[in-house]
Amino acid sequence: MKIDPITQSIVWNTLVSIAEEMGSTLRRTAFSEAVREADDFSTGVFDRRGRLLAQGNFTPGHLGSMPAVVGTVSAMYPPETLSPGDAVILNDSALGSGHFPDFYMVTPAFVDGAFSGWIVNIAHHVDVGGAAPGSQKVMGVTEAFQEGIRILPVKLVRQGAFDPEILRLITGNVRIPAAVEGDLAAQRNANEVGVARFADLIRQVGTETLDAAIDAILDASEARMRARIAEVPDGTYSFDDFLDGLGEGEEGLIPVAVDVAVAGDRIRIDFSRSGDQVAAAINAYFNYTRAHGFFAIKVFTDPSLPQNEGGLRAIEVTAREGCFFNPTFPAPSGGRAAIQIRIFELINGAMAKALPDKVMAAFSHWSNPILSGIDEETGERFIYYDLIFGGYGARAAADGLEGTAPVINCANIPVEVHETHNPVIIHQLALRPDTGGAGRTRGGCGIAKDIELLAGKGTLTLLGDRHVKAPYGLFDGKPGALASSTLVRDGEEIALQSKQLVDMRRGDILRLRLAGAGGYGPAWERDPEAIRADLADGYITADGALRDYEHRDTKA
Repeated sequence: MKIDPITQSIVWNTLVSIAEEMGSTLRRTAFSEAVREADDFSTGVFDRRGRLLAQGNFTPGHLGSMPAVVGTVSAMYPPETLSPGDAVILNDSALGSGHFPDFYMVTPAFVDGAFSGWIVNIAHHVDVGGAAPGSQKVMGVTEAFQEGIRILPVKLVRQGAFDPEILRLITGNVRIPAAVEGDLAAQRNANEVGVARFADLIRQVGTETLDAAIDAILDASEARMRARIAEVPDGTYSFDDFLDGLGEGEEGLIPVAVDVAVAGDRIRIDFSRSGDQVAAAINAYFNYTRAHGFFAIKVFTDPSLPQNEGGLRAIEVTAREGCFFNPTFPAPSGGRAAIQIRIFELINGAMAKALPDKVMAAFSHWSNPILSGIDEETGERFIYYDLIFGGYGARAAADGLEGTAPVINCANIPVEVHETHNPVIIHQLALRPDTGGAGRTRGGCGIAKDIELLAGKGTLTLLGDRHVKAPYGLFDGKPGALASSTLVRDGEEIALQSKQLVDMRRGDILRLRLAGAGGYGPAWERDPEAIRADLADGYITADGALRDYEHRDTKA
């Protein structure tokens, strides 16, 4: 059946709007700050053959793992075993997106009694049990069984209602059951909206027209991606870096590496040269690795390409079994969120040799501290879950942005929200001047945040990076400044590692300093007017200008 362009466009835009409306529903009905404020969730629509049709504009690690999740669920729960209103959940690290806090919910879409597709969302839950509040402890966790409740695919929702026994089993194993149950309800709400909107589309255009439009959309996406890849010079491009992970200094670094092979209209991304999996909760299961590999190639070839199965057909991602990017169970992975930026930055560093005008210097990384204890005013447990985002790396024609989420489509959580719901006070949230790498274009500044605990005691899980190896610059651009984490107690400053578990007490202040992002091009080529503007805006100081750009007239 031949599809006219107008019908094809209507179908495509409707599919995208379904995924976006699911996201709006999930955000508006969620309980936790992680979902409601930070947008740590994703949504997708699949046809009855399990092909990815469209996704909301959310987090690549979630989205890129969705096809594998749907394949697993559809094999274990064939459509004929399901009823309208059913939903299957899973959070297994290998089957899902790499760590237990991410719960996928997969709902069959029945239209007038006929199975017609899969509606999917995923949300990060702020606690799923395990060794530490927030379920992201890295050091001291040596196997997945220490990380919290592990859920293989199970039918949690039956004809629109939660199975009370399974729900009781889940909430009985987490520290804040009301928030987990509330976010699960928000996930059910989002999928119900998705199913209803998908049914409306099918009734509007008919199954035959929809199938034909889907085939046309996927084929067009594949052809467009192959054409963009064919424009990249053939060759193998490599890059090596390190991740903070196993202790203090350089001895605790994890070696990571990638080889990107371009041949005609295909790309193969291989992480096999990376180090072996580690006995700490920081490993990247392959679904997660592959997801960010797909994302990075899309960024460097055709960022506006529709996100669907067709655009992925020309990209292969691989990693040897047992390496850091393809660990074997029961490798722990609770802190794997810290890896997503490094996956992108590896591919970015490799592609700089082929596409120098499309890449950027390294990000400032980000920080994901989780602080938990008992709120003495309420007598209830609290979990302060934070996402802090710093600067983007400089690009060929633009400075790095400030305070913007890299790779994940999340957001800095407002100070007012944290102070309203947790016994903390935020003393500072500010840019760090002189931290962005100098260059023809300047790297984005790091972020400074100071958090005081007002409760009697608390347990802090740190999940950061770039304390040892600074974010790299490109083409003679300077690296960004290093990150640091410090506990201030009774006036004494105690240096912390990037992925440490810390006991805090009343009056302690956590002082987080995110790294600056890398610069691009030699500093001596920077426009003097840009230097003066940076001085006026506070991105650099007079001393920093003299240090990094002393060849220029930096007087404001």
